[in-house]
Amino acid sequence: MELNEWFEKGITAQEYVDSMSQHQQGFVYIYEHFKVPTEDEPLLAQLRGKNLRAIILTEDWCGDAMLNIPVFLRIAEISRIDTHFLLRDENLTLMDQYLTNKTSRSIPKIIIIDREGNELFNWGPRAPELQHFIESSSANLPAESDEQFKEKQNEMFQFITKAYRDNEDFRSYVYNDLKKALTS
Repeated sequence: MELNEWFEKGITAQEYVDSMSQHQQGFVYIYEHFKVPTEDEPLLAQLRGKNLRAIILTEDWCGDAMLNIPVFLRIAEISRIDTHFLLRDENLTLMDQYLTNKTSRSIPKIIIIDREGNELFNWGPRAPELQHFIESSSANLPAESDEQFKEKQNEMFQFITKAYRDNEDFRSYVYNDLKKALTS
């Protein structure tokens, strides 16, 4: 399938949010509390004439999606980037074209296309500062063979999810990385 066909297959942001069974509250909280800096609005408004569209590969259980997508949606509103969502696990043919490090189905992946369906760039799954945060948070986990691994991993995921929801700096990291990608 061509990217335009994938885009048409997707659902709207509202349909995605309405369908969420996990992280919906965090997603909505971030969306409601993140605002694009006023001084950047003219820069992002310049993208309006480009008629950009976005395909977002995601799943509602993903903490990175909970943080990154609401920030992107705020940018998309100002830039008038029409955005459609596809669930990763139901669209592996597309997902496998956007593997992280050519091995991992990490999400979210935001694929920016023009009206003709040409890919301009893709972004995801996270800003560099958040990659460092994840690596630091994971560094002290016991080995997977350790009987405490699952428990400690769940504690880490809860910690990360709370940090993603509450840390405004994290939203800024995502915003700045997305802004750089969109305006370069």
